[in-house]
Amino acid sequence: MSFTILIPARLASTRLPMKPLADIAGKPMVVHVAERAARSGAREVVVAADDARTVEACTTHGVRAVLTRVDHATGSDRLAEACDLLGLADEALVVNVQGDEPLIEPALIDACAALLATHSECVMSTAAHAIDSVAEFTNPNVVKVVCDAAGRALMFSRAPVPWWRDANANGIDRLPSPPPLRHVGLYAYRAGFLRRYPTLPPSPIEAIESLEQLRVLWHGERIAVHVSAARPGPGVDTPEDLARVRSLFAR
Repeated sequence: MSFTILIPARLASTRLPMKPLADIAGKPMVVHVAERAARSGAREVVVAADDARTVEACTTHGVRAVLTRVDHATGSDRLAEACDLLGLADEALVVNVQGDEPLIEPALIDACAALLATHSECVMSTAAHAIDSVAEFTNPNVVKVVCDAAGRALMFSRAPVPWWRDANANGIDRLPSPPPLRHVGLYAYRAGFLRRYPTLPPSPIEAIESLEQLRVLWHGERIAVHVSAARPGPGVDTPEDLARVRSLFAR
């Protein structure tokens, strides 16, 4: 199995401006992400940047980067352009590793790519892990996924799904069994679908939930889900997250 990792890097983050270039242990965060990703079985790791400063920072640390347009609506749109810049064939496997995951597990990347390679009926694959607390289950910043019998996504939501009707009538004080799944923002695609994704009209539910993967389900496509036994390392969305990750690197 051969696959390419693409890391979208956008400087204009609302919660943490200049996030890809945030210093962690002497290196920009996006460089740490690329170095972790390179420990996987990928044939190549490429950062898809929207600013020349990110490209320069990557090049300085020996990481390949391409400059994409600044006006892409989603990370998937940015990766579609990167596929064209790299000349990837439509059947090529591409794994989208988020640029704010400096502690991403290389084995999880491999598992996500391998899952798509063995599911020809799916246009994408992604990852999830079991939720173990009510606080996490009810947190709208935690995206939940519900799967079918074949391990393919039925729905993604910020709401606590599946809803346990008989136990939650007066509020949520326990988790259903089997435990609900937290979605991990790691995706594998075939390059041909990535090129097609920007041509799909956005769906109403995608806009309501602010989850771009819902566009895929809305248009009748399938997404395979790898359920990991381990919880992935923390990502970086806020200044507090950045401080926590810096502390982990310092230790």
